[in-house]
Amino acid sequence: VQLQASGGGLVQPGGSLRLSCAASGSIFSTNTMGWYRQAPGKQRELVADITSFGITNYADSVKGRFTISRDNAKNTVHLQMNSLKPEDTAVYYCNVRYITYKLWNYWGQGTLVTVSS
Repeated sequence: VQLQASGGGLVQPGGSLRLSCAASGSIFSTNTMGWYRQAPGKQRELVADITSFGITNYADSVKGRFTISRDNAKNTVHLQMNSLKPEDTAVYYCNVRYITYKLWNYWGQGTLVTVSS
């Protein structure tokens, strides 16, 4: 399984960015796709995830500003980020996980989001 993320970049505070991630390979149809981020000197944290049934989960820090969505047919997940703040600056990682007889957990390469004036 490979995850290819795109859409990061430099944006001013208050601006918007849209991250996309495409998963390829053999993925169990019942899965959760999500975005995590890691800021310098901090641990990786969950930003948002979404199950294949469309159930979403957001970190409190991004609720009301970020929206996660997915296309099951294309195995893609998107993160629309609005009202960006400097504290959103981080490397954002795409993730897909599912359970069969064990937990399968895959990561993308990361895309840098910088929020700065």
